[in-house]
Amino acid sequence: MRAYRIKVQGIVQAVGFRPFVYRIAHAHNLRGYVRNLGDAGVEIVVEGREEDIEAFLRDLYTRKPPLARIDRLERKEIPPQGFDRFYIEKSSQEGEGGNSIIPPDIAICEDCLRELFDPANKRYMYPFIVCTNCGPRFTIIEDLPYDRENTTMKEFSMCDFCESEYKDPLNRRYHAEPVCCPVCGPSYRLYTNDGQEITGDPLKKAAKLIDKGYIVAIKGIGGIHLACDATREDIVAELRRRTFRPQKPFAIMARDLETVKSFAYVSPEEEEELMSYRRPIIALRKKDPFPLPDNLAPGLHTIGVMLPYAATHYLLFHHSKTPVYVMTSANYPGKPMVKDNEEAFKELREIADYFLLHNRKILNRADDSVVRFVDGKRAVIRRSRGFVPLPIEIPFEYNGLAVGAELMNAFGIAKGGKVYPSQYIGNTSKVEVLEFMREAIAHFRRILRVKELDLIVADLHPSYNTTKLAMEIANELNVEFLQVQHHYAHVASVMAEHGLEEVVGIALDGVGYGTDGKVWGGEVIYLGYEDVERLAHIAYYPLPGGDIASYYPLRALMGILSKVYDVEELEGIIRGYCPRAIESLKYGETEFKVALGQLVRGINVAYASSTGRVLDALAVLLNVVYRRHYEGEPAMKLESFAMKGKNDLKLEVPVEGKTIKVEELFVDVLDLLEKASPADIAYSVHIAMARTFAEVAVEKAREFGVKAVALSGGVAYNELITKTIRKIVEANGLRFYSTYEVPRGDNGINVGQAFLGGLYLEGYLSRDDLTM
Repeated sequence: MRAYRIKVQGIVQAVGFRPFVYRIAHAHNLRGYVRNLGDAGVEIVVEGREEDIEAFLRDLYTRKPPLARIDRLERKEIPPQGFDRFYIEKSSQEGEGGNSIIPPDIAICEDCLRELFDPANKRYMYPFIVCTNCGPRFTIIEDLPYDRENTTMKEFSMCDFCESEYKDPLNRRYHAEPVCCPVCGPSYRLYTNDGQEITGDPLKKAAKLIDKGYIVAIKGIGGIHLACDATREDIVAELRRRTFRPQKPFAIMARDLETVKSFAYVSPEEEEELMSYRRPIIALRKKDPFPLPDNLAPGLHTIGVMLPYAATHYLLFHHSKTPVYVMTSANYPGKPMVKDNEEAFKELREIADYFLLHNRKILNRADDSVVRFVDGKRAVIRRSRGFVPLPIEIPFEYNGLAVGAELMNAFGIAKGGKVYPSQYIGNTSKVEVLEFMREAIAHFRRILRVKELDLIVADLHPSYNTTKLAMEIANELNVEFLQVQHHYAHVASVMAEHGLEEVVGIALDGVGYGTDGKVWGGEVIYLGYEDVERLAHIAYYPLPGGDIASYYPLRALMGILSKVYDVEELEGIIRGYCPRAIESLKYGETEFKVALGQLVRGINVAYASSTGRVLDALAVLLNVVYRRHYEGEPAMKLESFAMKGKNDLKLEVPVEGKTIKVEELFVDVLDLLEKASPADIAYSVHIAMARTFAEVAVEKAREFGVKAVALSGGVAYNELITKTIRKIVEANGLRFYSTYEVPRGDNGINVGQAFLGGLYLEGYLSRDDLTM
């Protein structure tokens, strides 16, 4: 007779792990117990014959539930205690600060979906049907261990039927903490926008209202969506008017995969992701002709699509004639997604005609995740529902907080050799979003059991609200505070995901505060454990008006051209080739004249090496777009326009010393404007830019003896640029890396910050290395 105490870390709570352990322990004639621990781990005590225990341990790894993950298992022999059976013991608040974590919110499983539409089932047509294999997790948890009393389901006492399933170790709802039924669980109500309840089946009536052309606010798992008929151009236009989103693409939800394939191309990899338990929004390539309204995603060759992931969605489509809904986050631009009922009536009354709300509290807001497949690989754009709070491994064990960037924000908690990125936070220049971030940080520290911090890491930009918040928290807790350069963190995020020790990194994005105080964004950087160096960059060009140039890209075009042409020539070029751009300025002709004066006198002018602003400028010159309504719009629309091009015009971007002279590229573009198609020019500029960065990176990699080239930053979502860089890098015998789990844009920068924080604490890189 032997006895062991086994501690398991990983994803082992909220995935049916305890009943699984119970079953295999009985199968191998073992006695003892299993219980959840307060650090999200699981403790198992087993007694029996040595060979039975060994067989049990093999099954623990090879037959574990599909959503479970074992990261670490510790086994210690103990004296036999004489258990008479194997049982599931009540959870313990104890824990050793392990690295276990609850899983993310999981799309409805096939078993629950089958029961949902089975008239003989007690949960027939019940929108909150769940089991241990699916349903909300992260969005409802208040604390660990993951037991019902530590979730927002504690407000709903189980009926006898649900309790019998909940307590039966052989039932698939055993300790499924959100388990409920129509008798004892949450319920939906349908209201007019002045708060009057509408009687009858709320989901059926909501579906009929959508069919009739109304806009309905629908409370789901991680927040509230605004839904309407996506097949009607007039309704989509009205939703745009009410939400003040004149151009931003709307996410849509399709009834099923066949419906998606009727309007978009779906690769096998994209299909697998669409159908995964994450059920993210995927930017799919539109079919031509596109059978849905163009104003769903104006000017783009892609459309953001997701499939139903909750019973609520399946029931709405069951009752609806409409095969495709707009399903967009319920918020005004820049504010967090609304998640609470009272807040919904306050914030959304001018948008929604009706409100479909339930009475289960959403504790942790979680927007839909967004991904795109770039060069055949998954690129996460917004990492939230379905991904969070799963961690990324790093080779440094410390407790830290990395606060991320200003826009597309997510923070990360470093603990025990992992970074736990938060859900999507948003634009932290807004007070409401910053407050959401404060609350989310406190919650993550609580569920991760991170009381003491060794380091807080922030961006180098002195004016970011995230930087100010990080300094405030560091002062409150008396914790060391470190700032790191934006693009170093982008490159470091690739190193973190792939376990690399050195790379030549290409960091391409819109803006990032440079170590010289200028606006970076087109960089080639060496980053290793003991050194960081900026090797090359786009030659600085002026941005008249500074930050305002990101909203009015004509200013970026004027700045780039001013390096080659005098003010009279510059004015003539603008008036000759893109006169409507002048009209797009807030103050039109007057503002244009002021911007010209700023360039001449050098007053209120920033200097940038930004790739994003270069692409924005080209979008204006080719008359693709004149004003930015949402983050990345000009560059995204330029890429879609370039996709129509076919001929590579063999443009070149000269490199002089450490600088990439994009102004010379624009001289060649001007020469081609009356000779070649604008789409071919756009295509050729993408290829030329990518070719130049790839060739510079290859040259520097050889110079430094580095075998890997990394690509990160928001421009890394661009198919033409990323594919071209990869091909050139690999053709030169080097390995190419980007990120496939960590977002390439600013939503993933926290992982890079945490990685650099580890290099700093381990003494590899100094504070000066990361900021000067």
